[in-house]
Amino acid sequence: MELFANLALGFSVALSPNTLMLAVVGCILGTIIGALPGLGPSNGVAILIPLSFSLGLDATAALVLMTSVYYGAMYGGRISSILLNIPGDEPAMMTTLDGYPMAKKGQAGNALVLSGVASFVGAFLATIGLMLLAPILARVAFLFGPAEYFALYLLAFCTLGGLGSKNQAKAALSVCLGLGISMIGVDKSTGLTRFTGDNLHLYDGIDFLVAIVGLFAVSEVFIFIESHGKNSSIGVKLEKVTIPFKMIYQTKWTMLRSSIIGFIAGVLPGAGASLGSFLAYMSEKSLAKDKEKFGTGDPRGIAAPEAGNNSAAGGALVPMLTLGVPGSGTTAVLLALLMTLNITPGPLLFTERPEVVWGLIASLLIANIVLLILNVPLVKVFSRVLQVPAAILLPGVTMISFVGIYSLSGSYFDLLLMILFGIVGFFLRKMDIPTVPVILGILLGSHMEVSLRRAMVLSDGDFTYLFSSPISIGLWVAAIIGFIVPIFLRRLLTISK
Repeated sequence: MELFANLALGFSVALSPNTLMLAVVGCILGTIIGALPGLGPSNGVAILIPLSFSLGLDATAALVLMTSVYYGAMYGGRISSILLNIPGDEPAMMTTLDGYPMAKKGQAGNALVLSGVASFVGAFLATIGLMLLAPILARVAFLFGPAEYFALYLLAFCTLGGLGSKNQAKAALSVCLGLGISMIGVDKSTGLTRFTGDNLHLYDGIDFLVAIVGLFAVSEVFIFIESHGKNSSIGVKLEKVTIPFKMIYQTKWTMLRSSIIGFIAGVLPGAGASLGSFLAYMSEKSLAKDKEKFGTGDPRGIAAPEAGNNSAAGGALVPMLTLGVPGSGTTAVLLALLMTLNITPGPLLFTERPEVVWGLIASLLIANIVLLILNVPLVKVFSRVLQVPAAILLPGVTMISFVGIYSLSGSYFDLLLMILFGIVGFFLRKMDIPTVPVILGILLGSHMEVSLRRAMVLSDGDFTYLFSSPISIGLWVAAIIGFIVPIFLRRLLTISK
């Protein structure tokens, strides 16, 4: 009965005209952003966060808008994967394996509709999973002390860094850079300044929104200028769009299996949609009797990764809301949004701010239906986004970033800092060093430091206290595994190709 009461509260929030409008707008913007090669949900949410502050949205409205953009971008990523053979983002990479070959056969419309339905199934089931699992995990979180939280943050760094880069050393370097930046400012325990260079603007530390918009949005502008030129064009023309009912029916079990696999991958801190997409595709291929058809335009090769990555996207919200640890790069950005709004994710969020949590869940259920409606009949319209000249797109992205950040603080120093982070982000990406661990380090570094200090105070400086409970030991083991396992996963991926 409590579940139905919470859902009733959520829908009372989600069905208000303003919230409903924001969900629809977020879905449309997210789909457009996801369709553009290279942007993806992380960049899309980072670009639009300043807009939510400029509009003066409250916590629930801002979170609904950004998560709708998140889900929409996950849907939209398949468009460029199928039509251009260029993933809209990393999770959509697996869709290119069968999506583009299917489009070259003259079945681009069928491939896009099938991927849209698979995305809906994965995202919808993940939202149901979020609704059922999050309250349970929130109660378990009350068992966590400083040692457990320290190990949990370490797990997030190891898994997100390990899966976000082709080189574990580069991922570790990125995490250390983020942790170093998080130490800038006045030490809350001692009152001493750290790494400020006596600059008063740095006494309060680095605003993570400035870092996020710089590393994602501004660096993306530099990348676009360098690699895309002034125009983009469609690789496979999209003609007639019909609903392939037979194809959808034949892949129904594929969607269900992949949704479950994707959700489990998403719940793991740091794993995210990329792992969900990969595991869903590989498991479906291993179950198939005709494995040779995969990679040649098999509908199962589209349904599996799309259901998997969208389900993982929903699953990644579970650790973010219940533990305050992002399950993916995009949820790291969403975590920054919540912290800026003075909302602390964790087990108390479900009791202190239930309207935020259940309003979000209800809005996601509605957003999934909206996305299905948008992405089937209007897929031809969204595909035209790929023809938007970069000369028009880039000034818009830049304007939103600058106006949004300046509206938050009114400080020219933050604008200069944002540009600096943009330059740093550009060079990091050129060197194939992941930027998400940097953001994670900035976001969680101070919390990790506080947990370590509390653990040392409680244990009188005994470091073995960090391994004193079964939960902390399990998290340490998971962190080590999460850092090492991606090496073998990438080898499997290389072999499959």
